[in-house]
Amino acid sequence: METNLYNQKGDNIGKIKLPDSIFGLKLNMDLLYQVVTAQRANKRQIIAHAKGRNEVRGGGKKPWRQKGTGRARQSHGVKKEQVEQDMDLSGLQYGRAEA
Repeated sequence: METNLYNQKGDNIGKIKLPDSIFGLKLNMDLLYQVVTAQRANKRQIIAHAKGRNEVRGGGKKPWRQKGTGRARQSHGVKKEQVEQDMDLSGLQYGRAEA
């Protein structure tokens, strides 16, 4: 197979012989589509992601044990701000509110 050879300015400077074992094959459009799609997908910047353990708000250790405290049960999924508001014991003395 022969084809024209061009320089950087676009001028025809001759002919070049290309091997038929590479350039003489039938075009496979399905394979070409798969290659182009894969290359474009790999080039794309990934933006969306799930938050890691250090990025989520709240959580962690249970604020108090489940039974025996007389308080409502809390799980590790409770936000820190809510637990801290519930645990405000500044007005209590010996477990009772001051009058």
